[in-house]
Amino acid sequence: MADSGLPLHGVRVLDASRVLAGPFCGQVLGDLGAEVIKVERPGQGDETRAWGPPWLGPLSAYFLSCNRNKKAITLDLARPEGVEVFHGLVRRSDILLENFRADSAAKLGLDPAQLHALNPRLIVCSISGFGRTGPLRERPGYDFAIQALSGLMSITGPVDGPPCKVGVAVTDVLTGLFAAVGVLACLHARQHSGHGYALDLALLDCAVAAQVNVVQAYLTSGSVPARQGNAHLQIVPYQLFATADSWLVLAVGNDGQWQHFCETAGRPDLSADARFATNPLRVRNRAVLVPLVEEVMRTRATAEWEPVLESAGVPHAPVWTYADLLAHPQAAARGLRMTARDPDGNPVELVGSPFHLSGPPLVPAAPPRLSQHTDEVLRDLLGLDAVHVEALRRQGII
Repeated sequence: MADSGLPLHGVRVLDASRVLAGPFCGQVLGDLGAEVIKVERPGQGDETRAWGPPWLGPLSAYFLSCNRNKKAITLDLARPEGVEVFHGLVRRSDILLENFRADSAAKLGLDPAQLHALNPRLIVCSISGFGRTGPLRERPGYDFAIQALSGLMSITGPVDGPPCKVGVAVTDVLTGLFAAVGVLACLHARQHSGHGYALDLALLDCAVAAQVNVVQAYLTSGSVPARQGNAHLQIVPYQLFATADSWLVLAVGNDGQWQHFCETAGRPDLSADARFATNPLRVRNRAVLVPLVEEVMRTRATAEWEPVLESAGVPHAPVWTYADLLAHPQAAARGLRMTARDPDGNPVELVGSPFHLSGPPLVPAAPPRLSQHTDEVLRDLLGLDAVHVEALRRQGII
């Protein structure tokens, strides 16, 4: 295999995970140059293949979002012959991503101890809703449920309305990112230790860790934070405001920016008011200050506010849709969308990779069709000839 120049060239990842957290981790590793082999059930594949509309040919947008830069094989792990093939792939891989139930993994001979007996240098990353320990360990993990249980929904949504979830499956995505960090750290450590590692990642743990300052505020004060809607718990004014025609985020992060805002808004009296002189005072007097700022912000349209705030050095942002964002020159400059090619050479528009590395540019491979690379992988990695592969196919193993 020719050297791609990407950081993870030569690293092989066996992605036996499904849905989002594990596949997203696999995609991150694939973006960085790893060879990622996605293992799916024969005939059906990953559930997200069917999670449409919208669709691009046979592939759902959901599947397209987290499976680029992978090879796809099908393998029935409920049958001994399938497990035998899987074990062969394990012996030739550096990293395994999996989200089997703990009891299912043990029955299949796929728990970390059994896998390390096959490949002592393997890095096993197990992803689940609640981890391998604790009273909830056997409960299935779904992003919506984790958002509810982690406290995230309790701090999200309108002040006087119901708790709300974030608009994407954020706990899955965060867990996928934590998983990528963890396996890369283990990959580095293996260079010196010579042995493999087992990682136990839980969506709940990752969701709590990602709530940083808000959950820390509870630990520090003992008080459960109230929902702030589109405001900030610890900074004022730092929230969404209605303008004369739409909406604008005002992100006043320090006292100097507050003074600049008051000056450019024509309200020096607010800057001079002792109740609002510092951020702790503005937080304490939020109920008085915010209605005053709301009144000011409604005096101009968003397009009028933007150049004024920009020149004054006051952080701000209009609320864009995806259409607004992807039409902006910044999106083109940073490659927020990329074009791959499917096996027939047709263009496939994908969300761009956030990695910008020196050296050769990333050339994305479109998310694979179900079982697209089965014959290739079994031939090249396991040395199985066409007769053997066809026999496995007739038996429904692949």
